[in-house]
Amino acid sequence: MKNFDPNAAATKDSGIFGLPFSFEESELVLLPVPWDATTSYGGGACRGPAAIFKASKQIDLFDKELGNFFESGIFMLKISSEIQKMNEVAYVAARKIIENELSSDSTLFSTVNDLSLKLNKYVYEETRELLNQGKKVGLIGGDHSVPFGSIQAHLEKYPNMSVLHIDAHADLRNTFEGFEYSHASIMYNVLTKTNLKKLVQVGVRDFCEEEWCFMKNNKNKIITFFDAEIAEKKLSGHIWSTLCDEILHDMGEEVYISFDIDGLDPRFCPHTGTPVPGGLEYHEVLYLFKKLIRSGRRVIGFDLNEVSLGSTQEASSHVLEPAQEWDANVGARLLYKLCGLILRDTHNKIT
Repeated sequence: MKNFDPNAAATKDSGIFGLPFSFEESELVLLPVPWDATTSYGGGACRGPAAIFKASKQIDLFDKELGNFFESGIFMLKISSEIQKMNEVAYVAARKIIENELSSDSTLFSTVNDLSLKLNKYVYEETRELLNQGKKVGLIGGDHSVPFGSIQAHLEKYPNMSVLHIDAHADLRNTFEGFEYSHASIMYNVLTKTNLKKLVQVGVRDFCEEEWCFMKNNKNKIITFFDAEIAEKKLSGHIWSTLCDEILHDMGEEVYISFDIDGLDPRFCPHTGTPVPGGLEYHEVLYLFKKLIRSGRRVIGFDLNEVSLGSTQEASSHVLEPAQEWDANVGARLLYKLCGLILRDTHNKIT
């Protein structure tokens, strides 16, 4: 840090956001998870972590509201080649099931589900170990199935935490296309396989009847702010600040943020796997974060998922088209804000 100039351009060999910190020097460690095996529409989320890392070096470090929180140290772990290989195997098996409707091939299902369990174990153990070392942890996906182990590990340390879930989808399916740990089932799995007490969902606008019934039957645990209802209230004269107060009302003091980028309006994430019309504005999300901190609550962990470069074929090149870079650019900027939220206790409080 001694010779580091935060106003200068990032160097080629620098870390995430162009920072110079080592693992040992960093208070916050980012865990990249290149996994998108169960994606059911568009692919490419497995390349999200690498794309975000590259785009992050374009970000100015000074934050008017959160100050120089980066001085606490942010370090991104290397992308695991083992997880990449696992994803390739699971992805091929899943595609055979989805595209060829091989629903009777139990071997293919076992391949996907067994590798998904292995992924969950990896994420859980990595997150738990980092937390035990006193690190704060953020996860970068990958599709939205990947944070199960992260949420599980955070719950062990913060048993009373609430989850703020920003997403176009409810992610409350029991299974989807036969996959137990589908990206469409992440919150169902969290609610049925952990002791999470409160899930607050924002921006949801695409869900099935099964999920609707699950919400109604679990009103003590799930509060959903549907996108259509948010839009109707805004069109009727309600201000976003008041709506944010409603969103935050039932959350505990410790909050884990699970952010699927398709919770935003698709113009901010055109290549995400399952875009849906509508959604939150970029600055609405940032204002919600600001209100969360002003309320006295504390962000104790987060994940950011579904930042995609398009289909696997589109994303195979190391040279990104401008349209693909946009997704990574937005993702990197959201990631930096999330880092600021979790580190803000050691620096300037939000204004």
